[in-house]
Amino acid sequence: MKNPAGHMQQIGYPDVAEVVGSVEPSTAASLLSAASDISLVLDAEGRVVRARLSQADSQLEQAQNWVGRALADVVTSECRDKVAALLDDALAGRARKWRHVNHVDREGRMLPIQYSAVRLSDGHILAFGRDLRSITELQQRLVESHQAMERDYQRMRQMEARYRLLFETAPEPMLVVDASTRRILEANATAERALGGQARKQSGRLLTDCFETEARSELDALMTSVMSAGRGDAARVRLAGAGSETAIGMTLFRHDNQSLLLVRLSHQELASSEGAEDNRALILEALGQSPDGFVVTDGSGTVVTANQAFADLCQVGHPNALLGESLDRWLGRSGVDLSVLLANLRQRGSVRLFATTLRGENGLQTEVEMSARALHVGGRQHLSFSVRDVATRLDEQASPDGLTRSASQLTELVGRVPLKDIVGETAELIEKLCIEAALDLTRDNRASAAEMLGLSRQSLYVKLRQYGLGDLGERTDR
Repeated sequence: MKNPAGHMQQIGYPDVAEVVGSVEPSTAASLLSAASDISLVLDAEGRVVRARLSQADSQLEQAQNWVGRALADVVTSECRDKVAALLDDALAGRARKWRHVNHVDREGRMLPIQYSAVRLSDGHILAFGRDLRSITELQQRLVESHQAMERDYQRMRQMEARYRLLFETAPEPMLVVDASTRRILEANATAERALGGQARKQSGRLLTDCFETEARSELDALMTSVMSAGRGDAARVRLAGAGSETAIGMTLFRHDNQSLLLVRLSHQELASSEGAEDNRALILEALGQSPDGFVVTDGSGTVVTANQAFADLCQVGHPNALLGESLDRWLGRSGVDLSVLLANLRQRGSVRLFATTLRGENGLQTEVEMSARALHVGGRQHLSFSVRDVATRLDEQASPDGLTRSASQLTELVGRVPLKDIVGETAELIEKLCIEAALDLTRDNRASAAEMLGLSRQSLYVKLRQYGLGDLGERTDR
């Protein structure tokens, strides 16, 4: 209910001032400790008379050294005006405001405290504060996360710009087509010239509209083959209205959960033009100056060409020093990683984000991710590898989980379980983790995993059954 003045009136509860005034000093001190992390009694000049902590804290305990000193002298210089305003409000009896001030401890660490102050009946000032370290730490982590997101966004923008440059300056006419609707989404400048300047105007229209009517059935068959098998043989078709014949090839890829086709046209007149040669030189220059390693090998893994970034990862002064050498020479698990890569390339045609290490000539090992693609140029097979240094990312993502945590749990068994049992359990744990790691590195290739672990295939299957790893009932030897 409301009193005649319009204010809310509590029924059955005494006034707060009466409750506080009736408590004993010890109870009042307990209430103050519960409401704040630190409380300071100041005289009228702002000098600390007494300091009290709500709980033991090594950084807050420095407040005991403030006794006899002015509060303005124990805060950072930019916070002295806030302390003066805090004392003025308390002495004048104005509405209390929380003031955020920073102290610096003996080790130079920042101690943020939020203070409010009230004048006592004896003329002293009571300042009670709340520790803001946890909030400040969360704010700092938020800022760091935001900066990390900004850096990742910038890298993505730069990567998009590089691939956009490669697409637009490619000497071959290229179209990006929606695999489900078979409609043109994008076309580069070379494709626009090849199609008589109609490529961009026809964006959103069927790809088959760019070719003669008799070629459309062949195009439909080629697209169906590529969508079902991921690849297809190049076909020769005739452009609509131009009368010239061109070779067409397609590659299926995924982007944003959408299946797309990269359509390449090979026009003899365009391929022999001076502009096409300039564009080809620009692409080679871009790959050569790329910050990520790039290397091309023959079908057996012997280096044919490489850029300077890959030579730097291998601690070699010039890319020419890599020519004629097997890529296996620098891969972390000699004889295993290259075999796994070659097997996957023969089976699938491409490999993405294969995790391994590169061994430099001077012994430095670098954690890298490799993506590879099988190429057929001039009737011969070549393999292209993109190599990215991920050591910094792995360091940021490293956590104390996994083996370290399991080992700490095992040490807690000391005194309760015989040493022989602890050692046996530790050995089984490490053996299981190593088998899981080998299966992960080889993409569940049991034969390669057994070779990596130095086991026979039969021994590996025994251990897989022992630890319940994999589904052996539905697998065959590979």
